[in-house]
Amino acid sequence: MAANEQHYILDRPVFDGQGPHVLIVVAPYYKDIADDLVAGAKAEIEAVGGTHEVVEVPGALEVPTAIGIAERLGQYDGYVALGCVIRGETTHYETVCNDSSRAIQLLGLQGLCIGNGILTVENRPQAEARAGEQNKGGGAAAAALHLIALTRRLGGAKGGIGFKPMGEDTILATGGTTV
Repeated sequence: MAANEQHYILDRPVFDGQGPHVLIVVAPYYKDIADDLVAGAKAEIEAVGGTHEVVEVPGALEVPTAIGIAERLGQYDGYVALGCVIRGETTHYETVCNDSSRAIQLLGLQGLCIGNGILTVENRPQAEARAGEQNKGGGAAAAALHLIALTRRLGGAKGGIGFKPMGEDTILATGGTTV
């Protein structure tokens, strides 16, 4: 973000009744940066009356997998993906950045409410600025909260969007057989 740029930021969503329950999934490879991201995300979720849990995974590539597992096994309204990838000397940076982002986007297209706060930066000072003063963890939480609010406003039941594998009940109801 250029120093003189100004961006429009949506007002915090209002949750009438029960606040959202959000899972924060963080890859603490750069622990100090991850801690700043998590602190920002927690503050944003708490500001709307939401609750949160935090789980750690080894790296940015594991963040979307953890979110997918949590969606299948947990009871969360949304997710915040946090971590930091700093460019190194190999193409590993592009792989991690592209694949983690793509997997998170695919989960979102399946109806999950995810705020992506995995930083992709050139160097440590950029990461520190984004995690600290720019509060990208809070921004990622805000994105997830806005998606949760939108889902509730549109009246969709959790899990009612996207593709789901056909289970035995669906197969039998459509006249199919199970193997």
